[in-house]
Amino acid sequence: MIAEVDDSLVAKVIPPRRRKSRKGENGSVMVIGGSYLYHGAPTLTALAAYRAGADLVYLSVPEVISVPIRAISPALIVIPFSDTKLTMGVVRRIVKNVPRVDAVAIGPGLSIADTAPLLTLIKELLGRGMRLVLDASALIPQVLEIISSHNVVLTPHAGEFKRLFGVEPSDDMEERCGLVRDEAKKHGVTLLVKGAVDVISDGDSTYINRRGSPSMTVGGTGDVLTGIVATLLAKGLNSVEAAAAAVYVNCVAGEEVTERMGLHILPTDVIEELPNVMKRYDRIID
Repeated sequence: MIAEVDDSLVAKVIPPRRRKSRKGENGSVMVIGGSYLYHGAPTLTALAAYRAGADLVYLSVPEVISVPIRAISPALIVIPFSDTKLTMGVVRRIVKNVPRVDAVAIGPGLSIADTAPLLTLIKELLGRGMRLVLDASALIPQVLEIISSHNVVLTPHAGEFKRLFGVEPSDDMEERCGLVRDEAKKHGVTLLVKGAVDVISDGDSTYINRRGSPSMTVGGTGDVLTGIVATLLAKGLNSVEAAAAAVYVNCVAGEEVTERMGLHILPTDVIEELPNVMKRYDRIID
C-alpha cells in the first residue's frame, strides 16, 4: 500500500515537548561532513537541524573550514578534524571525541579517502546506538551490509540510487515505488529517494510526497532535508516516519518561500522558513 504524506501524518508523528524538559531532552544531533571545497553543505545541515527543533547540534568538519563555519552562527558547536578527507586517523579522533548524541548525519560535503574509514565510522556509531542519516558521498554500496536492520535513513537522488543498487529508478511512479520498496526491504534500510515526487519506504510502509517547488533545484536544499531527518530521528521517530515527515516539512517550507520570492531562493531561505512550518505541529505537555 502506498500512502501520500500529508499534514495529518506529520502532525501525528511529531512528538510534543515537555513543559519542564531540559537541554538535550528534545534531541541532539551531530553532522560529519565538509571538505576543503565544500563548507556550506554540512553547515546547512546543522542549521536545519537546529531549526527543526534539536536542542544541540555538533558539527565535525575539517579544521581548514572550521573558523569560517564558526563565524556563520554562534549556535554551532564545531569539532574540527585535522585532515581535509575522512581518513582512519580522523575516524579514530571522531570516535574518541564524539559527544553523546541521538542521531548523526554523515556525508554532506564530505571527502572520503577510501571506503574503510567510512565503514569503520558507521560501525562504531551504530555500536553506540546512534541513529544515522547517510547522504551524498556516504551513499556507497559497501555501507548496505553493515547498516541492515538499524535505524538508518539513506537519502539518494536518482543517480546516487543507481550507485547504491546498480539500477536507475523508473519515471513510472508505480514501478519507481515498487523498486524503492523492494530495495529497502532487501537491505533492511529506509530509503528517501528524492525527485519531482519523493518516494519513502522501509520495505513495509511506502509513502510519496508530491509537495515542493521547482525553485528547490537550488543547491543545498538536500542538505537542509538531511538536517531535518536527523533531528526527527533524534526525537525518537522511527526511520520511515522521520523521513516522510522531514521531506514534507522541507518541501512545504520551500513552497512558502517561493510564494514570496519566486524562483530565486537560497537554501538558507528554506531554513529560515522551517520554524513557520514546524510551529503548526508544536505541542507542550506537562
